[in-house]
Order: sequence, then C-alpha cells, then structure tokens
Amino acid sequence: MVTEFKDRNYWAIILGGSTGLGFATARKLAHHGMNIIIVHRDRRTDIAEIEEAFEDIREQDVKFESFNVDATNAEKRANLIEEIAKILGKEGKIRSLVHSIAKGNLKPMTGDEPTLDNVDFQITIDAMAISLYDWTKAIFKANLFAKDARIISFTSEGNKKAWANYAAVSAAKVALESITRNIALEFAPYGIRANCIQAGVTVTRSFQMIPGNETLRNHALKHNPFKRLTVPNDVANVVYLLSKDEAGWITGTIIPVNGGEHLK
Repeated sequence: MVTEFKDRNYWAIILGGSTGLGFATARKLAHHGMNIIIVHRDRRTDIAEIEEAFEDIREQDVKFESFNVDATNAEKRANLIEEIAKILGKEGKIRSLVHSIAKGNLKPMTGDEPTLDNVDFQITIDAMAISLYDWTKAIFKANLFAKDARIISFTSEGNKKAWANYAAVSAAKVALESITRNIALEFAPYGIRANCIQAGVTVTRSFQMIPGNETLRNHALKHNPFKRLTVPNDVANVVYLLSKDEAGWITGTIIPVNGGEHLK
C-alpha cells in the first residue's frame, strides 16, 4: 500500500472517530501514513471495545492519540487545542479535519410522545453543524493547519428530503453545508479547502437510532444502481482522495458518495 502521507508530519483530527464513518476514515488515513488524533465521546462501558478497535491504527507505524472528550464543549475544546499543539510540536500540522459528530435529537414534531422543542434544534445544530466552524476557527487561530489543509464533513440526503423524526438533524445538515461553503470561501486565502460528503444510506450506530430506519434501508437498496448499501469504507476512501495533493482544486462542494443512490 502507498503511504504517501508518511514522513510529511501530517496529522488528521477526526471528530467523532470511535465508530462508523469517523473510525473508518481514521483507519484509512492511518494506513496511508497519516498521523491520527481521534476525539470521541463514549460511555465507559464501551471504551474497552473501542480501544481494541484502535489497535488497528496503532499498528500502522503512525503516531496516534485519542481523547474521550465532548468535542462540542467550548472549554474542553480550548484545552484540547493546547494539548494537540503540544502533540504536534514544531513540525506537525493538521492536514485534514474530519467532522463526524452525531449528536442529535430524533423526535417527532407531533404525537403523544415527547416532541421536538426549540432547545432540541439548538443542541442538534450546534453539535452537528456549528461545531465544525468552532473547531476550524480554533485550529486556525492556533496556527495548526498545514499550508494546504482539508476540512471534510458528512451530510445526508436528509438535507433535502423530509423524514419523520429527522427534522432537527435535517436542519443541522443544511446548516453544516452552508457553513462548509463559507469556510471554503473565506479560508481559501489561507490554503484551506472544505467539502461535505453526502453519504448514501449506511448502517452505522447513528443510523440505527433513526426511527423507521428499516424503511430507509429498503428504499436505498431498491433505488441504488448497484443494489447495495453504502459502507463506511466507501466514505473513508473518498476522504482519503480529498486529502491527497491532487484534490487541491476541489472545494465548497457537496459530493455524493452513494453509488448513484440519488439518481432515482
């Protein structure tokens, strides 16, 4: 395997990298020589399993650090940035910032069960959209980005379609895309590129929490030209491609990574 990132002092920060798309991305980049920092928030009961999975990254002859910290907490983020600066030292730089935070409220708008409140939208949009800018700004102010840096986040088809119980997350995805476009525009003079990947239906822990996810899964299988669902490695492969030098002229875009699922 080509390890084109090795010995370039490049690091990737993966926000939400313990499972799903984030972990698949961390593993893929590590296999190609990128040093990895994962920020995740998980229960103590899950840590042993997560640490076991992290061994695949540690075995790749790259530097690796992980923090079980709430990435959306402003004070903790500031402390993490200081710690990350120490880890990187004088030579290390952030090549890729990957946003894979899934912290949203999946409630209906009507019915007898608890329904969405204003605060549910605020929490979801802050975690799944605004935090991308918070991290971008903090890393930028700390002068930790590489001269050619990549910011990549994950959106979904819920950015356009209405799904029951998905309103808060859908609003967050739209905000995430808008923030990404403006990051691409306003940070371009500093060598930063920003893009969203619109993954197809992918069976992750977050997806399985969506009420009625089986219907979404069956619909995707029916309409996908390749008759299969997207898997985390499909998305990780594209993050890797966007992190390469050759992808430097791609910015401000929403890239479908779904095997053509959106065509029908």
